[in-house]
Amino acid sequence: MTVRGAYSVSGRIADIMAIDPAADALQFTGRWYNWGLLRAQGDAMQEILAAQDVTTQAPVAMIMRNRPGTVAAVLSLLTHSQTLVTVSGMQPDEQLAAEIGRLPAAVLLADREDWARPGIRAAAAEAGLLAIAVDEHGVALLEPLRRDDAEDFASPGTAILMLTSGTTGPPKRVPLTYSGFDAGYAGAAHYERGSNEPRLRDSVAIVMAPLLHVSGIFTLLLNVQAGRKIALLERFAVDDWLALVTEHRPRAITLPPAALRMVMAEGVPPERLSFARSVLVGTAPITVADQLAWEERYGIPILVVYGATEFAGGITGWTIEDHRLFAATKRGSVGRAHPGVELRIVGEETGDPLDTDETGLLEVKAAQLGARGAEWVRTADRARLDADGFLWIVGRADDVIIRGGFKVSTGTVAEALKEHPAVRDAGVIGLDDARLGQVPVAAVELEDGAEVGEEALTAFARERLTPYQVPVRVHVVDELPRTPSLKVSAPLLRRLLEQEA
Repeated sequence: MTVRGAYSVSGRIADIMAIDPAADALQFTGRWYNWGLLRAQGDAMQEILAAQDVTTQAPVAMIMRNRPGTVAAVLSLLTHSQTLVTVSGMQPDEQLAAEIGRLPAAVLLADREDWARPGIRAAAAEAGLLAIAVDEHGVALLEPLRRDDAEDFASPGTAILMLTSGTTGPPKRVPLTYSGFDAGYAGAAHYERGSNEPRLRDSVAIVMAPLLHVSGIFTLLLNVQAGRKIALLERFAVDDWLALVTEHRPRAITLPPAALRMVMAEGVPPERLSFARSVLVGTAPITVADQLAWEERYGIPILVVYGATEFAGGITGWTIEDHRLFAATKRGSVGRAHPGVELRIVGEETGDPLDTDETGLLEVKAAQLGARGAEWVRTADRARLDADGFLWIVGRADDVIIRGGFKVSTGTVAEALKEHPAVRDAGVIGLDDARLGQVPVAAVELEDGAEVGEEALTAFARERLTPYQVPVRVHVVDELPRTPSLKVSAPLLRRLLEQEA
C-alpha cells in the first residue's frame, strides 16, 4: 500500500481492487466487468509502458470517455502514483489532432474508436508519441515511442492535469495533487459507515458525469474507494438513467440542473423514484423555482453542492438535517462548508475581509487544495456568507462586461431570464459594440410546448434588471450549446450569437 500520510488514495484503490478479483465492479451497457478484469487491463497497459522504458515519472495523456477502458486506465495510473493528463474527445477531429502535437506528455491512451478517427493516429505518430489502445476489447500497442523527453513533462505529486469545463472560456488544465486528493477523500470517508477498513459493498453508484471533468472523476473515485459497484453511463439520457436507477434503487441520486429539468420535462412519475431520499445537485447553478418544482412533484429533498475543478471536488453543500431546518429560509444558497474547509469573503478592490452578508470575492482555505491549502485561495466567484455560515453565490467576477461604463454581470442577466416560466435555460454573453464597448446578448431555450417571443422576454427582463443590464437581443433557440457536463458553453454560445448578429 502506497503511503503518503494518514490516508492514501493510491493505496485505498489498490486495496479495494485486490479484495475479490471475481466480484462485479463496473456495469456498462448491461454488461458487468469484475475487479480482476479492470486490474488486468491496467497491468497490460503498465507492461507496455515499462517495455517502452516509460517510467512512472512520465505523465500519461488519455482521451477520456465514460467507458470501461478509461476506468481501468485511470485506476491503474492512480494506484501507481502516476500523472494523468485528460484530453477531450468532444473536439472535432482536426482540433483534436492539433492538440495531440501540443500535449504535455509523450504517451497517449485512447479507445479504438478514437484512434480510428481521421488524422488522430497519424498525429500521434508524427509527434513521436507512444500510442496505446485501451478499451473493453483489450490493450494494444499502436505506435512505439519515438522521442526521449517523456520525463521532461514530469509534474511531481500531481495526480491529474484536469481540464476545466470550459464554461466561460477555452478549457485549461488544472493540477490536482495526490496530497489534495488524500485530504479530500479522507474527509469524505468519514461519511461512510465502516470505511476504515477497505471492503466491497452491495450498493451501486450511478456515474453519468463525464470522466473528462472533475465531477465525474470525483464521483468515480469516491465510490471506488468506498467499495461500491459502479453503473456507468456514457452520456445522460432520461430513459437510460431511469433504467439504471430503477434497477439499482440508490437512496441518493445525482443530477446536474439540466438533467434534473429533463427528468421533469419527460414527466417521470413520482413512484418511479420513490426509493430515493435525496437528490445531489451540482456542477451549475439551480434556480429556486426548479428546486421547488422538483420537491413539490417528487417529495425528494434537493441537496445543492458547490465546488470547482481547482478544489478537486466539493467544498460546500446541504445536508438532510440542514434541509429540514433551513430549506424555508436558506433556499438558494449552496450550503455550508464541508469539514476542514474555511471560507471568507473579501473586497474585490481591497482584498480585505468583509463582514457577514457583504458581497465580495470568495476565498477558500482547505487541505484538498494541496500545497496551496494552507493559504487563502481566491476564486472568481462573487459571494456572501450569512450569519449561519451558508454561502450564497451571486455571480462571477469573470462574467462582467462593461457597457458604456457600467458593469454588467452576464450571469445575473441569465438568471433573470430563467425566472420566466416559459424559459428552461438561458445564456448571456457580451458582444462588441462600437458605441458602448460591449452589450449583453442572450439566448434562451424554452420549456417543451412553450411559446414566447423576444419582445415579451425583453419586457420581462426589463422588469427585473436595471436598464443597462437589459440584453439588446434575446434569441430563442432550439437548444443551447453545452459542455460535456451540461453547462451552457459561453465560447460555443458566442460563436452561435456572432453568427446570428
